[in-house]
Amino acid sequence: MNLSLEYKIREPKVVLDKNPLLLLLHGYGSNEADLFSFASELPDNYYIISARAPYDLQYGAYAWYAINFDADQNKFSDNEQAKTSRDLIATFIDELVANYPIDSNDVTLIGFSQGSILSYATALSYPEKIQRVVAMSGYFNEEIIKEGFENNDFKNLKFFASHGTVDQVIPIEWARKTPAALEKLNIPLTYKEYPVGHGVAPQNFFDFKNWLIN
Repeated sequence: MNLSLEYKIREPKVVLDKNPLLLLLHGYGSNEADLFSFASELPDNYYIISARAPYDLQYGAYAWYAINFDADQNKFSDNEQAKTSRDLIATFIDELVANYPIDSNDVTLIGFSQGSILSYATALSYPEKIQRVVAMSGYFNEEIIKEGFENNDFKNLKFFASHGTVDQVIPIEWARKTPAALEKLNIPLTYKEYPVGHGVAPQNFFDFKNWLIN
């Protein structure tokens, strides 16, 4: 099967007519094996698919978009690449639904860091394709969401967002703006902070898993 993105897959252990999907989106400089290491801990009834970001950094390292530095070491994101990745993820979801017996009304994105930033952008641009988002160690970046997204219908969408209070890569202040942004769109959000850096605390994993199954 030649789909838009490379991926790893764990088929559901409990097979239904159509099974729900958990789509995992890794962070900058990582690859599809990273979050896939969680797969055995996730509920048995899901297709678990971990996608590889499209931009090649070096062997085994990929990005959803470039992060560049200027002369003063200020970093800035390549928003055009981010938008391309956003649309690729949306297309990839359609391809997965067409090729596997996936319930298109039960799709969850689980993103970490850059994958989390893209999860916000994809879900808010294409809310008809996604029902739930777990956004870990990322933030809401309005600049990479489709224009006019505020008018989309978000009634079937809900978020779980989490962040480490001592994150040295993406400041906690950026994440703390998320609740107000989603509240404005009337999207239900569970927001949690953990006393960790840029990573997934065991308690964070436990909390989002509980949120998924309830």
